[in-house]
Amino acid sequence: MHQVCLPEAGPPRPRHRRALVVRRGAGQGGGTSRETRGDFPVRYRTLGTDGPQVSVVGFGAMNLTPVYGGVEEDDAAETLLAALDAGVTFVDTADIYGAGSSEALIGRMLEKRRDEYVLATKFGGNQDAEGILVPGMGRPEYIRRALDASLARLRTDHVDLYYLHRLDPSTPIEETAGALGELVAEGKIGGYGLSEVSARTLRRAHAVHPVTALQTEYSPFQRAPERELIPACAELGVAFVAYSPLGRGLLGGQVRGFDDLEAGDWRRGNPRFQAGNVERNVSLADRVATLAAEQGVTTAQLVLAWLVHRGALPIPGTRKAANARANAAAGGVTLDAAVFERLEETVPPDAVAGAQGSDAYLANLDTE
Repeated sequence: MHQVCLPEAGPPRPRHRRALVVRRGAGQGGGTSRETRGDFPVRYRTLGTDGPQVSVVGFGAMNLTPVYGGVEEDDAAETLLAALDAGVTFVDTADIYGAGSSEALIGRMLEKRRDEYVLATKFGGNQDAEGILVPGMGRPEYIRRALDASLARLRTDHVDLYYLHRLDPSTPIEETAGALGELVAEGKIGGYGLSEVSARTLRRAHAVHPVTALQTEYSPFQRAPERELIPACAELGVAFVAYSPLGRGLLGGQVRGFDDLEAGDWRRGNPRFQAGNVERNVSLADRVATLAAEQGVTTAQLVLAWLVHRGALPIPGTRKAANARANAAAGGVTLDAAVFERLEETVPPDAVAGAQGSDAYLANLDTE
């Protein structure tokens, strides 16, 4: 099994540039240390080869919008603040989450705490009425407009990590990487990342300007990145960020069947949650829950600890403050490697029923 070579590092310290509490890392040789927040330790790692230090468990802010059904702004704000107070220093959002509402909420709630966390956002994920990506979102002029709009919503003058959300088929990745490299040189972004691209695309972009992070779906329910993407990240010194680390809710215990999904929840159209598939997947999740209970942790904490053990940086999302605190605590969970091996045996690759979005998307990327 491959593991991403993401070194662990000490707790954040102030940086002179923009006074961020998360300092630049020391590369591949960083040691391990912890900082106590409440009743559990928080661990930090360098983001990529020479990026800022971040908590090993971050926070994905898509759930703060109605993508999984209705959400109250007060609850979303409480959850976001709970994550930071629990020691999370890596916050991930995108301009399409709630049509900018996720970014706007982060801007309103965290403007005065900007020096406490590493901020990542994304551009280039807009789709037309038929669900097709809008062409041209990887072009330099679009990138600059999108970044300025995001900065205004986020109420900041820079983002620490700026991702291309989806590959723009109409623009060579070299052109996009070059434009993002210019923004790094200008100080408007600290580094750039790619989301849902092939290993070949990652290498092409990295040859133009070093990529800081690659983000894609990764969990015990989605092991495809282990084949090519994770080894490529390890080779290049690129951080591997795992979104949907809890199987889009199946491994978090929130979903027991199709009827648990609200009317506006996009998962109602996902094959993983359809009748015949969801029952099998819940059964798999139950086996993981049994293993977690034996270790005295929640299912979510076991899965997140497994991802950290594998070298990934998971960014779980939630709408509940209690879950945000529990997820943050997973970064301090220490279990014997044999437990993680049992988890992998419990949910072997390709055991999940139903198409897994990332596989289908990556299959259509550049193969020439």
